[in-house]
Amino acid sequence: MEAAPVAHLGYDQVLSILRLLPAEAVVSFAATCRAFRDWASTDVLWEALCRRDWGARAAAAAAVALAERQCRLPWRRLYAEVARLGALSARRLRVKGLSPRPRASHSLNLVAGWLVVFGGGCEGGRHLDDIWATYVGNGAGNRSSSVLCWQQLPSGTPNGRFGHSCTLVGDALVMFGGINDRGLRLNDTWIGQIISEEPCKMRISWRLLEVGPITPSPRGAHAACCLDDKFIVIHGGIGVHGSRLGDTWLLDLSDGLRSGSWRQMEDTGPFPSPRSGHTLTWIGETHLVLFGGRGSEYDVLNDVWLFDIGDHLPQWKELKCDLSSILGELPSPRVGHSATLVLGGKILVYGGEDSQRRRMDDFWTLDLPALLQFQSGSRKMAKRMWKKLRTDGQSPHCRSFHGACVDTSGCCVYVFGGMVDALAHPAESLGLRFDGQLYQVELVLHL
Repeated sequence: MEAAPVAHLGYDQVLSILRLLPAEAVVSFAATCRAFRDWASTDVLWEALCRRDWGARAAAAAAVALAERQCRLPWRRLYAEVARLGALSARRLRVKGLSPRPRASHSLNLVAGWLVVFGGGCEGGRHLDDIWATYVGNGAGNRSSSVLCWQQLPSGTPNGRFGHSCTLVGDALVMFGGINDRGLRLNDTWIGQIISEEPCKMRISWRLLEVGPITPSPRGAHAACCLDDKFIVIHGGIGVHGSRLGDTWLLDLSDGLRSGSWRQMEDTGPFPSPRSGHTLTWIGETHLVLFGGRGSEYDVLNDVWLFDIGDHLPQWKELKCDLSSILGELPSPRVGHSATLVLGGKILVYGGEDSQRRRMDDFWTLDLPALLQFQSGSRKMAKRMWKKLRTDGQSPHCRSFHGACVDTSGCCVYVFGGMVDALAHPAESLGLRFDGQLYQVELVLHL
């Protein structure tokens, strides 16, 4: 019998082909014969697949996290453990001394090892302008038993607001828009430079960014994310007359944060309906993922859109699933949720509320390799896109319009504040209160 053509290829040639295949295809190839199994099991190949599917930064952070744990793990096993992720471990962090007051629609960022909380709304309809920070480090889910201490930083600039976006760009923060105490929508852009002061002290130097005459219209409750520390993209929100917006804007920061320039992205073909309270997540290269939110008719959504800004004509594409084939494996419609990119090319979606303002406590992952294969035409990937996770320990419970951010390893997510359920008055169907607890949620990986 004549040997298969692949048998005539050298190792380097086979390796270059395997690097282009989905991980499942590589595993199938390894099962064909012993020689192929050895070729398809090398650390060089699986490190390349991790970098391709997770992104180079995430793979490098995973390597650092394993080194910190003094854990020598083959890349193939690491890939398999992350792909099998089915549970999270959560705990409420202990705090000593003063803490930020309970709030919602604020921002939470992890920058240079510091968790930073800014603004938001609180009891009595007040909009806050305070800034708080606590040091948690940059490690992979720092599980030290030490008690955290919040520091209140000088505030007043920028002025108080809620529903703004605050995006991490390198070791700086870029804030845009929001709604102030008088209900006015804003469209100012601020840069916050982190200045660390020993021991364990920091401050933020804020300045208004010069962006020229073209800016997005004033808004709050929009979605925003950063691309490769060079651009910020915002979408939608609530405009000056309370109407939902559906436009997309890009802020070019290639001048090294000295100045910036806004330009509206021309949408071609179908595009997401106007909405607020949704999420926008950068997944690497030129791709963004939009999920959920509240539409113009106050309907709450759970649609998924992929946005590619790499072409001369940026394009939105809705990832429509056949609901009959994946019933029970889709997150319900929601607004005010969080969506963070974690290790393994997964977006972790948490919480939010439905059209009746019932808050949720579920965690879901959206698998990006499956998503990208699905959008390329592989319908069988639909069942693998979404996965609901189990939560062990002290769950953050039901909440919406909270803040969430991920550490540099991609293994640990911090959650702070939000609107949570409270004891309801007998005449009311639902209670409401603002929360001020800080939680740490870690991926459960058997390494």
